Order: sequence, then structure tokens, then C-alpha cells
Amino acid sequence: MIAETVCSAVSAAGLGIAIVTAYRKRYLAAVRIAAYSLVPIGLVMTGVVEWLADTAFSPTAWAGFGVLGVAWVLFMTTRAVERRRRGGTRKERRAAAREAGRSDAVAPAAAAPSLGQGTRPATRPAPASRGDDDFSDIEAILKKHGI
Repeated sequence: MIAETVCSAVSAAGLGIAIVTAYRKRYLAAVRIAAYSLVPIGLVMTGVVEWLADTAFSPTAWAGFGVLGVAWVLFMTTRAVERRRRGGTRKERRAAAREAGRSDAVAPAAAAPSLGQGTRPATRPAPASRGDDDFSDIEAILKKHGI
């Protein structure tokens, strides 16, 4: 009974806010607020609120939620043990399966590049380190900013 009264009051307050919002010429927002405010009264009229109130204060319902919780814990525990026995997570097992598939390739030489040694582009030499030049640039920047 009290839940239905609270839902009715919330709906009435929401409709009042929608009217004020419409008065301020924000019609789209007013319609949206009105839609939200009609939900609680609709739930009361369909009997959902009464069912929820009966469920919330029922010891049998809470015992049922407890049994569901125990079942969930048992299920998750068995999955964790199963993963440990198989050797890792699903992602790790997929990666291992991919690697196993690569090692069993029919023609492993086919994966090698077809270009010979003579046609490879020459590697670029590493850039010469400038040593103190890098720090002199940094010092110049710091001096410029007065640091």
C-alpha cells in the first residue's frame, strides 16, 4: 500500500516538473520528463510494484536468492578449476592453438622471403651521435626561457 502511494506521488511530482518545463518552452524535455514520470504509475497499475513488495519482504524469496548465489559461486569455482587444469585462459589456449597450427605447416619454406641476398635493399647506417650538440641545443632553449 505504501509503495503504491510513493509511486503515485513520484508520478504526480514528475508531471508537475514536466508542466513547469513546458511553461519554459522546452517542450521536448517536458515530454521526456512526462514519459519518465508515467512509468511508476504504470508499474502500480500493472501490479508489478505489489509483486516486488511481496518479494522483497518474503523470507522464501530471499532464501531463493541465496540458493541462486550459492549456485553461481559453485559454477564459477568449477570454471576456474577447469581453466587451471586446461592451462590458462581462453585467450592463452587460442594463442597456443595458433602456434601449434603454424608449426605444423605443410611447406615451412614457403613462408621465407622469395628475394635473394643480392636484391635486398641495403641497410641504412645508424645516425652518428652528435654527443654534446644535443645538450647544447637543450641548453640554448633553457637559456632562451631564462631557466
